[in-house]
Parts: sequence; structure tokens; C-alpha cells
Amino acid sequence: MDTIEKLKILSEDSQYDLACACGMRDEDRRRRGQDGKWLYPVSLPQGGYSVLLKTLLSNACANDCKYCPLRSGTNVRRCTLKPEEVANVFMEYQRKKKVFGLFLSSAVINSPDYTMERINKVARLLRYTHNFRGYIHLKIIPGASDAAIEDSFSLSSAVSLNIETPGKSHFEILSRRKDYMNDIIRPLKLMGTLTERGSRFSRVKCTTQFIVGASDEKDSEIIRHTFGLYQRLNFKRVYFSAYQKGLGEPDIPGERQFLSNPETLFMREHRLYQVDFLIRRYGFRQDDILLDHAGNLRLDRDPKQIWADSHPEYYPVKINAADKEALLKVPGLGPDTVKRIVKMRKEGRIRRLEDLGMRGKRMEKTKGYVIFE
Repeated sequence: MDTIEKLKILSEDSQYDLACACGMRDEDRRRRGQDGKWLYPVSLPQGGYSVLLKTLLSNACANDCKYCPLRSGTNVRRCTLKPEEVANVFMEYQRKKKVFGLFLSSAVINSPDYTMERINKVARLLRYTHNFRGYIHLKIIPGASDAAIEDSFSLSSAVSLNIETPGKSHFEILSRRKDYMNDIIRPLKLMGTLTERGSRFSRVKCTTQFIVGASDEKDSEIIRHTFGLYQRLNFKRVYFSAYQKGLGEPDIPGERQFLSNPETLFMREHRLYQVDFLIRRYGFRQDDILLDHAGNLRLDRDPKQIWADSHPEYYPVKINAADKEALLKVPGLGPDTVKRIVKMRKEGRIRRLEDLGMRGKRMEKTKGYVIFE
């Protein structure tokens, strides 16, 4: 295969890894280019969006992850790009201003460090041969050595390593070859240490991803680990990817769950993203996230609404006097609206929700929780 044919295959296969950019708005969602490659939106510091070229270096994987369609032993078309091929193709796209940066991942070729050496070589070629100073997101391969990980940090703008599941017992259902503590937790902790405030690599953004529903984990476990990743390990984003039917082996929990209700996992993913937003943007604590008796999020109502309805003593909130934290607990009020409220109060009283630009169902939801004292 020539470079372009391999790139089409490997860009397609990279769709299963979401740990770079995705969201609930149209401008946040990935899209496919005319040549079949996946392009991912990234928010720019100065405003607006650009896209990443996202590809695997190889899909010839030595690992046995039961949820992954690229695991060893499956009948897929295998190929591997040379580091020089990736660097040259990316620079061609970059010169034509088709992409903003690169997201590079890979299946495990031979060993974690052998794969990391090739991934890092792509970044080294871009940085020192092509003098590219823009955005590079590199995937950390499970089981990679400390030295290989530090090398990636020295070359990249962002790095990611998928945590996959919240705990060893759930992880062992999905893989017989990987060791959870050594291959996943050890490098995640190192990544957190390397990005501590004041450290050499504090500028590098760390992200990770849970594969939701492939194993038998509860939402309470995912949420607890998510808080730990943000509070103790300095991670910037946690992503959630619902297991998709037919991608993995038939004996894993994800396949059995799909037989009972195929929409459940996707709604579960959506609720986890809502919780993530409450953690990052609304200041919710772990005990603010209310779960059912089995330790899972309710699928029929969003977690912020559930908190509000469980704390009637907290309402109504005074629009013209409440602090930012109280306003963020009001259903229908997001960070942007709260910012607008704080700004408008400096200029005079707010007398109705329409003054805030609110309309329709969102406004009706908010009405029951606020007063214009």
C-alpha cells in the first residue's frame, strides 16, 4: 500500500479513541474529510476552531483488549506507517492550512517502548527537521517506560493515556496481557507528577478516556476516579466512550448489555459527560452527584436537575443577590449565563429572565428555582 492508502485505513481506525476532542455541540464534533480522514475540532485560544489530523501509526496490535476491534487475532486489514511518512503527509496538510495540529496514536507494535520510539520520532521530525512549533498530541502507550513518557512530554503540546476502566478487577475482564497497576496506573501517576505546577512540563495538557460499559463497572466508580484524575493528578480532561456493539468479544459485559437495551450505554455516556461538566465548570463536589441504589446515574433525568429537586431548602435563589456558586446550582443557568448575571447586576437590577436572553424550555425550567427579589 502507498502512504495515502495506509493513511485512509489508519485514520478510520483512530475513530475509536476520543481523548482529544468531542462534545455536545455541532462545532465540537469530529467530521470526516473528503479523503476519508477524521478531522477533529479544537478550540483556539484566540477564539474560533481549527482541526487536527488524527491517525494511528499502526493498527497491527500485539495486545488483546477484548473491547477493541484492532486487538490481536481479529481479521482486519493491518498496516503501519513509517514516521517519515506521517511527518511528510502532515506537513503537506499544514502548509495547505487544512489542519491546525496532529493527534498521533498507535496500536502496540512489538512492545510499548518500541511503539513509543516511533511515535516520538514523528514528533521529533516535525519539531527539529520541519521546524513545526504548533499543536502535537501524542498517545502514551500502556506499559511505556518513564524515559519514553518523558520524551513524549518534551515534544508535545498534549498527551493522553486511556485509563479504560475504574479499577483492576474491571480491567482484568477486558485484558489478559496488560497489567492494570503497571501499564495504566503507574504511567498515569507519572503524567500527573510531570505536570505539577512549576514543573518543567506544566504546560503539557494531560487527558484520558474511560471505555464505558465494556466491563461491569458502576458509574460511582467512574465518577470517583474522575475526581481523582482532576484533583490529584492534574488532568485537564476526562473523556467517556460508550462501548459499541459488535466491536469486541462476545463474552464481555458490553455485548450482553446491548442485547437488553442498545440505547442505555449511549445515554449513560451522555450523563457522565454532564457530570464531568458539573465537576469542571460548576464546582460540584463528589457528594453532590446523586446516584441510584445500585451506584449508577439515573438515565431519565440530568444530574444537576436531580440535585436541585433533592435540595428544596436551597431554593428559590435570589437572582440579584446570590453568589456565583449558588447561581450555578440553578437548573437552566450555565457558566455563561451566570457570568452575564454578575455583570448585569453591577449596572442595575435584573427583573426577568428574558433580560438575560433566556427563552423557551430552558427559561421555563429556571423559573421555578429563582426569584427577582
